[in-house]
Parts: sequence; C-alpha cells; structure tokens
Amino acid sequence: MDTSICQVYEDKIQSLEEEIKLLAEKYEDSQQESTFFSDEEILMSKKSFEREFWRESQGCESPSDLKAQLESLETDLSFLMKFTGIQFTSHFKKTMEKTRNRTVQKHRLSGNCHSLSFQLEFQLLEMQNKENVSVVVSDLSITMESGEDSDVSKFVSSIEEHGNLLAFFRSLSSYAEWYEHRRCTFLHFKAKYPDIVTLPEGLLGDYIILRNSKHSGFELMVVWKIHIDEEGRTTPLLDLLTKVPEQVLEWKMATTENAPTGFRSMLLLFGIEAAIENLIKVVSLEK
Repeated sequence: MDTSICQVYEDKIQSLEEEIKLLAEKYEDSQQESTFFSDEEILMSKKSFEREFWRESQGCESPSDLKAQLESLETDLSFLMKFTGIQFTSHFKKTMEKTRNRTVQKHRLSGNCHSLSFQLEFQLLEMQNKENVSVVVSDLSITMESGEDSDVSKFVSSIEEHGNLLAFFRSLSSYAEWYEHRRCTFLHFKAKYPDIVTLPEGLLGDYIILRNSKHSGFELMVVWKIHIDEEGRTTPLLDLLTKVPEQVLEWKMATTENAPTGFRSMLLLFGIEAAIENLIKVVSLEK
C-alpha cells in the first residue's frame, strides 16, 4: 500500500481516538455533576417546593367554601329573577379576537321578562391595562315581542344606538311588569264576564270591547297603552272610546260624550281594575 495513503488513515484514526477521549471526559464530568447533590439535599429541595406550592394555594378556596359561594350566588340570582322578572333561556358566546390586553366576543342572549320575550345580539370589546378594565358594547341588536309598538321601537332604537344594556334591562323590567299586569287584567275580566268582554286581539292586545248583546251596535272600547319614552320611563295610558247607535245617541248624547271624562276620573279615584269593572257593570245593566 502506498505510504501516503497509510498516513492519511493513521491521521484519521488518531483524530477519532482524540474525539472519543474528549466525549468520555465530558461524560465523566456530567456524572460528577449529577451526583454532586446528595439524597438529603434533593429531599430538602422537594420539601421547599411543596412549601412554596402550599403558600400559593392559600389564595384558592377549599371545595366546601367554593360550594358555599356558588349556593350564595344562586340564591342571589334567584332573588334578582323574581324581583325583576328577567329570566335567561339561552346564551351563545363566540370569541372573535383575543390578545394580551384585548378581547372581542360576540354574544347572543334570549330570555323572558314576565310574559314578554326578548333576544339580544351584541359585540363586547374588553380592554385591560395596568389600572383598570374597560368594556364597550357595539353592534347591539334587540328583538322584542311587542316590537310593533311605535314607542317600543323608538326606545329600542335609542338603546341600540347608545349600546346601553343596563338601561335596557332596567326599563324592560318596568315595561314588562305593566305588560303582564295588562294581560292578567284582561284575562280576569274575560273569565269573569265572558258575555260582556271581548278581546279582538287576544290577551296580548292593547284594548278590550265591552258589549251588551241586548243593544246591537252599542259598545265601549277600553284602550290601554303602555308608553315608554326614549329614556326608558314607562307610563300606563288608558282611555275610553264609545260606539253608540244613532237612535240611542239622540237621547243619551250628554251621557255618551261625558263617558271618557268620567272613566278618567274613575281611574284616578279607584284605580284601573275598579274603573274597568264599574264600566262593565254599567254596560251589563243597560236596558
């Protein structure tokens, strides 16, 4: 074999032997480092970690405390539902964007307030800095069962424009309470005086007809509107409309013309239910 070729192989073998020796030394060094800590020192380190974990866990409540808090929150929620009449039936949430200081979520809520159903869709932007957290509501859309009412439509439009959910729920509770009161009142009189009281638009309508079958064409219409302004203030508005045949109108002109004024006076003196009942009794006694 050529001498030059042999020299090349010998150089390579020597290089590999030096590399093996270097790796062996590194291995021995690592073994010494791993055995530098005694079993006792390792045990002390473990206990130190456990103590640190125990201190951090003190900020967390025990399962029994968490259960008590949950029961308390459920009690508070039940009270608020009874007090306001608001009950949520479904909730959908989707996170659209999430960073360290900014979260954007889309929400859809459905529920009832007394007998009035509603649905909300909105986008919630939450921004956090070192001092506080700010929340902005946008793209608010509200659907209500009585959405055809012009007052309700104006109120809803105002709420959607300003994105004021708190004002919506506060006003919804008051409006729905009157809405339910009207429904129950109409139901009561229809059940008590089925031959006199008629509900052309059902229990969800805003008027009733009082009619005596002995007098064809003679009827009284009790109109009960629920006014809600753009600020959310709710006011019941009641009035009386009359329908009288011409032959009756000739000799009862004064009585008929004064009926609405008399009804409004009864509202102030006796309240809604008593005023309507007095009208029903008058109609039923007409001969």
